[in-house]
Amino acid sequence: MTSSQQTATALWDKCRSIIRDNLDAEQFKAWFEPIVALSYEDNKLTLQLPSQFFVEHLEQHYLNLVSSTLKRVFGPDVKLFYNYNVVKDAPSTSVTLENDRHASATLANPVERQARGLANPFAEPEYDDIDPQLNPKYTFENYCGSMSNKLAVSIGKAIATDPSCKTFNPLFIFGSTGVGKTHLLQAIGIKIKETQPRARVLYVTARVFENQYTTAVRSNKVPDFINFYQSIDVLLMDDIQEFAGKQGTQNTFFHIFNHLHQNQKQLIMTSDCRPADMDGMIPRLISRFKWGMTVELAKPDYELRRRVLELKASQDGLDIPADVLDFVATHVTESVRELEGIVVALLAHATMLNKEINIELAQSVVGNAVKVRKREVSFEIIAETVADYYNIDSELLYGKTRKREISDARQLVMYLAKKHTQLSSTNIGMRLMRDHATVLHAVKQVDQRLSIERQLHDDLRAIEAELKR
Repeated sequence: MTSSQQTATALWDKCRSIIRDNLDAEQFKAWFEPIVALSYEDNKLTLQLPSQFFVEHLEQHYLNLVSSTLKRVFGPDVKLFYNYNVVKDAPSTSVTLENDRHASATLANPVERQARGLANPFAEPEYDDIDPQLNPKYTFENYCGSMSNKLAVSIGKAIATDPSCKTFNPLFIFGSTGVGKTHLLQAIGIKIKETQPRARVLYVTARVFENQYTTAVRSNKVPDFINFYQSIDVLLMDDIQEFAGKQGTQNTFFHIFNHLHQNQKQLIMTSDCRPADMDGMIPRLISRFKWGMTVELAKPDYELRRRVLELKASQDGLDIPADVLDFVATHVTESVRELEGIVVALLAHATMLNKEINIELAQSVVGNAVKVRKREVSFEIIAETVADYYNIDSELLYGKTRKREISDARQLVMYLAKKHTQLSSTNIGMRLMRDHATVLHAVKQVDQRLSIERQLHDDLRAIEAELKR
């Protein structure tokens, strides 16, 4: 990054902070987060915007706010230049901020038309590249895989490595919040840009698309809006369920979808539910969602949760003991986002409060973030826990041996099963090849011994503590 770009970026960040305080969060995210400062020299600030439509919307709705903010941060003599992607050979647009009046837009000459002959209405125009709006950290290398997401990841990689293959077009990915839909969507886009740098790849949320469409309607720019989206090679649409109930937006997207699909352009969409379960969508749009491949991103299984924790801890330079990783992966089950939040919380406690990362800290952090589910205690878990505690083979508990240490352990299993499960004495006895009378006798024996044998009392407390982990 050049010094000119560093200066421009630093000062533009100050401007964005001021602008953010004067706008709704959604307006700021839609219209100012995509803007990038390119350079600042000789009082000339150049900003990169996604399109001419974006520039026109900015001038129409936010010019006074931008003008006053730039003068405040850059000084009264600042001149603003836009850089955006348009049809090839179209000149850029500049805006000069005068001292004594509002900024006045000075548009350059329009795109040159063919001087002779009739243009072919079916010929595709050539376009310059656009900012794909991709987050560089959302790569396949940073995406943890397991059986819960294997199919979706495999299809995503197939599309990314061979965009000419349209077997999975469109690709519809659905799953609950926090399972990695956005990460996978952007990883596909990043990989495509690596293999085909000139491909026009665009990631956009349904909410931003809706805001852009609404603005286009108000400013009579709907044809320009549609033309821009029909020029995309790979359209990555996130959270498309946001279109529900918005018929105008759905109809417009329907035409964009048809154009892209007919021209062999890749469409990938995500939603929190499968197409068949989407309410408020026009039937003809839902039918098109089903044309290609529909795949679910399931809630992360234990294997995936463990890998996410290890990766996040490694990225943050955090050394988390194995038992803590096991505890968190066992109890935080809903989403990858929750798991990442737990690691951040552990990092904060370790660095700011100088606390040791152990089970006690993990229990506290997890308890503050999610509802910890108690492990369901089964007969099998009780038998394994008792056998491990006394360091004996659990198979011996089910046998006929009458050795004292085995017999005592077997009676303790019966006692704990009666106390911690809903099994009847008959069912407990059947699991150990005994009758219900033997179980009742064992429970009575353990009760009597607990009142006089301190060691048995301590053993029972230790085993029950292990069952509650």
